[in-house]
Amino acid sequence: MVTLFNREWSKADLLRRVGQMDQLAGIRLVEAGEGKARGCRLLDVWTGTGLRFQVNADRALDISSCDFKGLPLSWRSPAGDVHPAYYEPHGLGWLRSFPGGLLTTCGLDQFGPPCQDGGVDFGLHGRISNCPASQVNHHASWIGDDYVLEITGESRQAALFGENLVLRRRIETCLGSNTIRIEDVITNQGFEPTPHMLLYHFNLGFPLVSEHSRLRLQSEATLARDADAQTGLAEWDHFQPPTPGYREQVFIHRPIPDQDNAAVVELVNPQMGFGLRWTYDTTHLPYLFEWKMMGEGAYVVGVEPVNCDGVGGRAAARQLGLLPLLEPGESRTYRLAVEVIL
Repeated sequence: MVTLFNREWSKADLLRRVGQMDQLAGIRLVEAGEGKARGCRLLDVWTGTGLRFQVNADRALDISSCDFKGLPLSWRSPAGDVHPAYYEPHGLGWLRSFPGGLLTTCGLDQFGPPCQDGGVDFGLHGRISNCPASQVNHHASWIGDDYVLEITGESRQAALFGENLVLRRRIETCLGSNTIRIEDVITNQGFEPTPHMLLYHFNLGFPLVSEHSRLRLQSEATLARDADAQTGLAEWDHFQPPTPGYREQVFIHRPIPDQDNAAVVELVNPQMGFGLRWTYDTTHLPYLFEWKMMGEGAYVVGVEPVNCDGVGGRAAARQLGLLPLLEPGESRTYRLAVEVIL
């Protein structure tokens, strides 16, 4: 049975009432036609509850715009959607193609500030979010009494004499759902141990983010990244109106998992009467970074599950003995769900 429009429906009941199921829920492949987004393959997904989001197949199947009943959930950067042809890999050039959006994936072998490691320069937040996906498939079909919407594909980050890492991603939701589920399998298809750093950069904006919003999680420890964050450590879970000259604050949390090894994080706005809840497996995502940026235009909260405490970037993680490695042929699986809560 599907719960929709304030009652439960059987598959037969719904099929009697529509000509095609995309009257209620579906996936539509479109292509951006102008500006720097031109050529991006976008998968538009809607579930019938008011949840709608776009998956960018040319940006590692990251999630771009996302709204619920017309209310935007994600923050959008000034750059907007940008085709990976415009990617600038050096230094802070990543910011010129950073769309914000609900999810931007950072990695697969570096996140954090630009650095040099082993004589190689690494830009801000790595390359994977600018790698197009291949073998992209999308389908909407009945599985028992559930009308399931699914997108799959793989993105490869590779270089001759360098890393050969493959991200296989599956994004799933269903008719009547307010939840997006993400499953990633990352494999080292090279023949040498390879550094592996991964950060899920969820970007939340107005009206979900306001001075009334609160971030909720149970954490065994919360640390400030630097002196700027130290000044706001006592109010890491509170926010404020857009503030001229605001300097970003980053906090490092170690969430306390439940008996199933899952962490639960919520960003709620009681005045608006809605919020988002993340549930994810902490087996390989033991830390959570919080990016608190209360500036004008750059008015955003980042909720960022990560696979290591590498906030200083790859070189710093190596120096501190915190740099994860994937052995040849080794795979690692990551599972997350993000849900609209009312």
